[in-house]
Amino acid sequence: MNPIAPNQRKIVNLKDANFTPYDPETSGETGTSFLQLNPHMPRDFGFYIYKMSPGSHSKPHRHGGAEEFYVIEGSLTDHDGTIYQQGDVVWLAPGTEHNSYSEKGCTVAVFSELHEEQVDQARSFPLNTGRK
Repeated sequence: MNPIAPNQRKIVNLKDANFTPYDPETSGETGTSFLQLNPHMPRDFGFYIYKMSPGSHSKPHRHGGAEEFYVIEGSLTDHDGTIYQQGDVVWLAPGTEHNSYSEKGCTVAVFSELHEEQVDQARSFPLNTGRK
């Protein structure tokens, strides 16, 4: 095997990573950012790290394909009151609709099969409380 060339590998430590903020005007989100290492993958597609600042929320969206995520730190709550905590691994089926809120902030590793579609804002927060 040949050594891997520097332009064929990226290594980033989350403790000092530079996350890219989502543009509130185009994304409908404030206080959220992402880290995606693969320069050939469209944003929010494939594998990426998603960060929510305290008090931020994601936009209401429908999954075009399945989404899987791992909560690295913090917690987030879905619009239906389901709480995802540090260490949780989650699968959401294609076609599911949701948005999330993080009271104290969180960092999540995400794999998304297909792009998301924005959905009606009326079905988003406020939410129920309690872990489901």
